[in-house]
Amino acid sequence: MRLGRSDLPWPDLLDIALAVGSFGLFTLPVLLRGSGHGPTAAILVLGTAAAVPLAARRAVPVPVLVTVSLVLAVAALADVGFTVFHSNAGPALGIAVLTAADRLPRQVSLRASVAAVGLVTTAELTAMQLHPATGQNAIQLVLAIPAWLVGYAFGTRRQAERRLRAETADRARETERRVRAEERVRVSADVHDIVSHTLSMIAVRSGVARVVLEQRPEEALAALSAIETASRSALDELRAVLHSLRDAPGDPLGTAGALTAGPAVDRPTLAHIRSLVDNLRDDGFPITLTLSETAGAPPPVEESAYRVVQEALTNVVRHAGRVTTSVEVTSGPDGLSISVLNAAPVAGPYGAGPGSGHGLAGMRDRVALHEGTVTADPCPDGGYAVRVQFPLRSTSRTTHADRSEGKRRG
Repeated sequence: MRLGRSDLPWPDLLDIALAVGSFGLFTLPVLLRGSGHGPTAAILVLGTAAAVPLAARRAVPVPVLVTVSLVLAVAALADVGFTVFHSNAGPALGIAVLTAADRLPRQVSLRASVAAVGLVTTAELTAMQLHPATGQNAIQLVLAIPAWLVGYAFGTRRQAERRLRAETADRARETERRVRAEERVRVSADVHDIVSHTLSMIAVRSGVARVVLEQRPEEALAALSAIETASRSALDELRAVLHSLRDAPGDPLGTAGALTAGPAVDRPTLAHIRSLVDNLRDDGFPITLTLSETAGAPPPVEESAYRVVQEALTNVVRHAGRVTTSVEVTSGPDGLSISVLNAAPVAGPYGAGPGSGHGLAGMRDRVALHEGTVTADPCPDGGYAVRVQFPLRSTSRTTHADRSEGKRRG
């Protein structure tokens, strides 16, 4: 397909204008006034040959530099003056040297420029001996040195800008990968906590229903009703977790889309810890809760705090049974603190079985997203203590979570 003038990119148009301007300002006046040295045809040919290559100076800087230097050498030896100055001191060689220094590596541009300028200077010095009446000089050497320095400065700046853009793009990609990884950690931790807690409660309540089914059927019925309620609540929570993935760019809906159908569910906050503890109390777990009405934190931190308490209490149910447990949630100048302590495990028929150990790992990953700390150690009396500290000021990661939370709530 043939390209018109308007189809050319802007750099090519500028170079064409530069070539036309060079010929029009330095050679055309010589042709019009007839003031040049040598035949008119030679002036036209050499003037055109020196200017036209400038249109391709950025695409092929070395061939342009070679062509311009050869034209100037031939003109000097043939005693042809195709510019308004002595020794054809036009901008052609300076522009070619500047472009080579700008576009090529330093060593390559330096060698090419020295060779080209040396050729032209040698030709001019020789022409001074062959044609002394013309009054030629070696002005091209003087023009080429500052031209190379300016071109090298331009090239160095452009390379620095290119490196800066590349580094910025790399940082943006790394940030995007980190955010996606953190989102996967958050979602996987949420799913683990919800499923683990709900299945533990179902296991405990189904065990109660089995034991009292024949003697106290009303208690068995209540346990089955609690299992149904817990299952529905867990499904709603899973919908809320997966709802954040539904709007992700390029994420297929598939099963997740089906699960997230329906209205979104509010994310858990510190206030939901009360209902979490109350449900366990209804199942016979002696748990005390200390939660100030004024305790608060950013929404992502409150959600993580709820999941931490949920996972800690799930571990109590699974590994300790119906033992005395205390939950304390406080906020102060240092941030939000959580403490879950339980007494030594007791034998009983209501345990939910051993765990996989992923709960504490997920808890640490979740708290690490907010630059927090987790301490989980056995107590001297045989119990277990989980202590978590969220810092007062959330980092950029929490800020990103705040934005994601705002989008979900919006």
